[in-house]
Amino acid sequence: MFTTSVRTARRLCYARSLICHIPLPFSSKAISVSSTLSRALLCSSSVTATAAVTVTTCFYSTSGTNHLDLIRDNTNNSNRNTAYPVSDGKELVSPRYTDAYAAIELALDSVVKVFTVTSSPNYFLPWQNKSQRESMGSGGDNISVTKGVVSRVEPTQYVHGATQLMAIQIDAAINPGNSGGPAIMGDKVVGVAFQNLSGAENIGYIIPVPVIKHFISGVEECGKYVGFCSLGLSCQPAENVQLREHFRMHPEMTGVLISKINPLADAYRVLKKDDIILAFDGVPIANDGTVPFRNRERIAFDHLVSMKKPNETAEVRVLRDGVENEFSITLQPLQPLVPVHQFDRLPSYFIFAGLVFIPLTQPFLHEYGEDWYNTSPRRLCESALRELPKMAGEQLVILSQLLMDDINAGYERLAELQVKKVNDVEVKNLKHLRQLVDGCGEGSLRFDLDDERVIVLNYQLAKVATSRILKRHRIPSAMSNDLIDKHEVEVGTDLASPS
Repeated sequence: MFTTSVRTARRLCYARSLICHIPLPFSSKAISVSSTLSRALLCSSSVTATAAVTVTTCFYSTSGTNHLDLIRDNTNNSNRNTAYPVSDGKELVSPRYTDAYAAIELALDSVVKVFTVTSSPNYFLPWQNKSQRESMGSGGDNISVTKGVVSRVEPTQYVHGATQLMAIQIDAAINPGNSGGPAIMGDKVVGVAFQNLSGAENIGYIIPVPVIKHFISGVEECGKYVGFCSLGLSCQPAENVQLREHFRMHPEMTGVLISKINPLADAYRVLKKDDIILAFDGVPIANDGTVPFRNRERIAFDHLVSMKKPNETAEVRVLRDGVENEFSITLQPLQPLVPVHQFDRLPSYFIFAGLVFIPLTQPFLHEYGEDWYNTSPRRLCESALRELPKMAGEQLVILSQLLMDDINAGYERLAELQVKKVNDVEVKNLKHLRQLVDGCGEGSLRFDLDDERVIVLNYQLAKVATSRILKRHRIPSAMSNDLIDKHEVEVGTDLASPS
């Protein structure tokens, strides 16, 4: 859960008074407005490989070549300063009727300084939050402007998006305070700054216009963000000559070898392991998995897939057993078995007899620290990064910890293991596990864990112990709200309401 308390929200600028007064409220220099402002919201998809890019934290810049000189006009009111642009003795035009003025007014009205108090979920103790933390916008009150040169354009792993999409690499430093600011080239916005390369200096990335437009159009059509499409394939380059000969590829053929297919993808219906993908939507795929892109450049063919809209079809040419085939595949965004992010969602949990069950997520692994890949349980980490779902709604349920009690004595070393079965029934997800436990009734309750480990409990004694353990640890509920059935909520409301 993310809670924000706006203690102070002070506008960096004062709308019209910023335009009409010289100097600026926060600067001793006269304002210098770039012609960028008149077209700040018009995006261009063209990016030159050696073009200079300016990254700023709002939709205006104090750098540029076409500046406006400002003068004061005291003819009507001596207490009112009005700024007019002057250009080589031409007729004065009120800034109130220019595109630049409108762009400035829009930008200044939207820039605020926010101080927040945040409290994030605790995935080790999923029924509570971590300690509150105060934060504020980094840097000063002035506009932050950074200049750099485009180094390359290629698919890059998006940290927040948990996917690989096209990104523009620049040699300008992008710090936390710059994230979300526009990247300006000439008089057009060409992207949004969003991340840097950890451990490197002056390497930043911006989201290019095609990805931004695709995102916006998807939200407009679906009413929410649904993600970018994927074929659901894991492919291997076919650069080795003997590999191509083994799969009967002719000398003029190029493509990539399918090594793994997501069972939830539509491609699982028609494609097979060891198929060779020769072309996507008529575009030939090279042996290294790239396709033509901008003049003589090349880019991974995944870019063509990601630019497809949900439910759109793609024509894929495949070589199978030496014979070429054409298949039509419907593309959809695919969710991983282990979620990378849990935005706007509270952690799920289920407690029974002091056993704390949760679905495995990467935020849980991140609780092990910045070096979580090496410090988190190796088996869970490998499952999170490599395993694919076998059915819709599947979760990898683990026993995260034990809240010690006499009922679970001797099982304390079985934490951090995956739960495979409950009473010989395979577990599909956490809600299914909870239903299997509640449906036990009487007798013994058996949990089969990873590494062939077993937990056996007396159901009635364990049920009594659960209430005792919850009270001891001051835990308000034995399960998260998302595991409570609707009819249980209705029954609880009826019982609570006065007769």
